[in-house]
Amino acid sequence: MSEIERESMPYDVVIVGAGPSGLSAAIRVKQLDPDLDVVVLEKGSEVGAHILSGAVLDPCGLDALIPDWKEKGAPLNVPVKEDNFYVLGEAGQLRLPNMMMPPLMNNHGNYIVSMGNVCRWMAEQAEEMGVEIFPGMACSELVYGENGEVKGVVAGEFGIEPDGTKGANYEPGMELHGKYVMISEGVRGSLAKQLIAKYELDKDSDVAKFGLGMKEIWEVKPENHNEGEVTHTMGWPLGFKNGGGSFMYHLDNNQVYVGYIIDLNYKNPHLFPYMEFQKWKHHPRIAKVLEGGKRVAYGARAVTKGGFQSMPKAVFPGGALLGCSVGLVNLPRIKGNHNAMLSGKAAAEHAVEAIKAGREGDELTGYDAELRSGPVGKDLKTVRNVAPLNGKFGPLGGLSIGGFDMWFQSIFKFSLLGTVKHGKSDAASTGKAADYPTIDYPKPDGVLSFDRLTNVSFSATNHAEDQPSHLQLKDASIPIGVNLPEYAEPAQRYCPAGVYEVLRDDDGSNPRFQINAQNCVHCKTCDIKDPSQNINWATPQGGEGPNYPNM
Repeated sequence: MSEIERESMPYDVVIVGAGPSGLSAAIRVKQLDPDLDVVVLEKGSEVGAHILSGAVLDPCGLDALIPDWKEKGAPLNVPVKEDNFYVLGEAGQLRLPNMMMPPLMNNHGNYIVSMGNVCRWMAEQAEEMGVEIFPGMACSELVYGENGEVKGVVAGEFGIEPDGTKGANYEPGMELHGKYVMISEGVRGSLAKQLIAKYELDKDSDVAKFGLGMKEIWEVKPENHNEGEVTHTMGWPLGFKNGGGSFMYHLDNNQVYVGYIIDLNYKNPHLFPYMEFQKWKHHPRIAKVLEGGKRVAYGARAVTKGGFQSMPKAVFPGGALLGCSVGLVNLPRIKGNHNAMLSGKAAAEHAVEAIKAGREGDELTGYDAELRSGPVGKDLKTVRNVAPLNGKFGPLGGLSIGGFDMWFQSIFKFSLLGTVKHGKSDAASTGKAADYPTIDYPKPDGVLSFDRLTNVSFSATNHAEDQPSHLQLKDASIPIGVNLPEYAEPAQRYCPAGVYEVLRDDDGSNPRFQINAQNCVHCKTCDIKDPSQNINWATPQGGEGPNYPNM
């Protein structure tokens, strides 16, 4: 489609994605030089529509960016008052004393928030400063300059027919050019993936690692609510061979966030992450909170968990990767939003400095160095061994050795283990179906647990069907020819939205692969976990996908 003629608009800084990192970058540019032109392009129907996070927010990122955020009405209204960590068995639990946890795990001073609402507030601050924000504008292509640098993006292309031809209402979109282009798409973004491959940004980093996070918002009975309580669990039902665990956060208005994160390096292809989440809600400790309440929203999102050693180079000619496009989640803390904000702030500072010096289109090498040696790098380096230790020794062994490693580093400022390697990618970790037992899951009861399609309706997801599928198979024969016989086609199970099905005739013959792209909640799990690496997640038309209210 590069032969299409498009209008172009020049900016000083072009930012893709109105998440915490992109909005922080936009705000910081304007703080440093109000005369610079900044645009933020967001594929969701509004800012916050595609934001999904736990979330307990460490306010250090906001403190650095907008020190008077409290006076300006930032939606951080529920400070953490109680911090619990349990190891669950099927019917009971063991609470780990808080004093056993490394100091960095303490949630004192943090807030239970909706990151969607935090981003909406940040967008208001940015617009008041003169930042242009365009929601519903998916960025489908990168635009390169004469010297191979990134000089912009294509946004707002609409009207392509399912067969790839231009329909009667085709709109070519526009090219938005910037002296620097910042990519803040979140986990496994389509443009970030292209840039990492083109410029070999990951050639010196360890393999990327991910988890799948699923979340529901519940309104519970007042007597079951404890505003400010933060509870994390591990163990049942996932067990101690697979990494992952749960969260339950009590915010205001009798609402509770419940969620489950499952590491995508699991081996048994019969594992059904969504059903593990639904099963967990039936544990007596969880069920007693949810009993008599109602689920009001659902969503899912991949989570980066590779940490410090998996960070790709964060700069390329003409721009930078921000936030989860680099992978800045502190896994044991289950927090990345503060690092996303700090990364956006740092990238903006280096871009403004370069523009003032008359530069453009080059590499902001100082940003990459600051990301690794500054506050973000220090936050991630201390916990860098937790994820690979979990992968090698399981959650219990990982908790024990990783806990010791974090304590040791807190005291002595170095690790006896050095930096532990991750090993295989999550896709390559998937074992053959014949080598693992099938898993029977109880049928959802419609009270505490729900089937996928019912839950997806609580994500307000919508995609127009008169467009090419944004879930692209590199080889259409692989799902049935390879993945089904070898791996029992795990796409049927790892997708938390029921996008992928294997259909058969009544007698069980003639298996065929079906993609229900309209169900997609943009979690990117398929792009990560498919054992044949046969699925490419591309952005659909702007404004499509989930419409999360308060995630």
